[in-house]
Amino acid sequence: MRRAVLVALVSLVLPLMAFAGNISIVNSGGTLTGSSSGMSLSNSILIQVGGIVGTNLGTMTFSTGALTSGSLKSGATFAGGGSFVITGNGSSGVPNGVIFSGTFSGPVTWTLVTLANGTHNYTLSGSVMGTGGANAATVQFTINTGKGYFHHKSRISSGDTDISTTPEIGTLGLLGTGLVGVAGLIRRRISQS
Repeated sequence: MRRAVLVALVSLVLPLMAFAGNISIVNSGGTLTGSSSGMSLSNSILIQVGGIVGTNLGTMTFSTGALTSGSLKSGATFAGGGSFVITGNGSSGVPNGVIFSGTFSGPVTWTLVTLANGTHNYTLSGSVMGTGGANAATVQFTINTGKGYFHHKSRISSGDTDISTTPEIGTLGLLGTGLVGVAGLIRRRISQS
């Protein structure tokens, strides 16, 4: 009886390990433009895709939904929607073409941090729902704007995006059921010996 319970637990836990499809992407530079219509990033270069590091591995572009509260100067919230596209250029083993494509799945925050020396840093962050069951979380940092504020356009210093792929629930169920069946066959053979 103990073995049956152990096999059942293992068959339930193994499908959870299928969630290990994560990739980190780092981008640098690019122009962040903002208005009441939303924020957009163009010409940002990929410098890391998973474990591959380089000076130009592709590009990242995005746009958010419209401004819903706050201001570009002091911090704001933007609606979801828009677009989010990461494209590889085929160098150093990175795929050539779209690596990830999706839209912001909820509010996008634009946060102002005033440093002790009186200068300002801005951060844009949000969750992205991709096609094919992939999801991402992105954080994009602008350069320090000095003692001035963001005025509709700035170069960003860097950004980080973590993409995770989650298998469909049906696939996980089939995997778990198959493992229970295999465990049953193994148990049957052991008991016959």
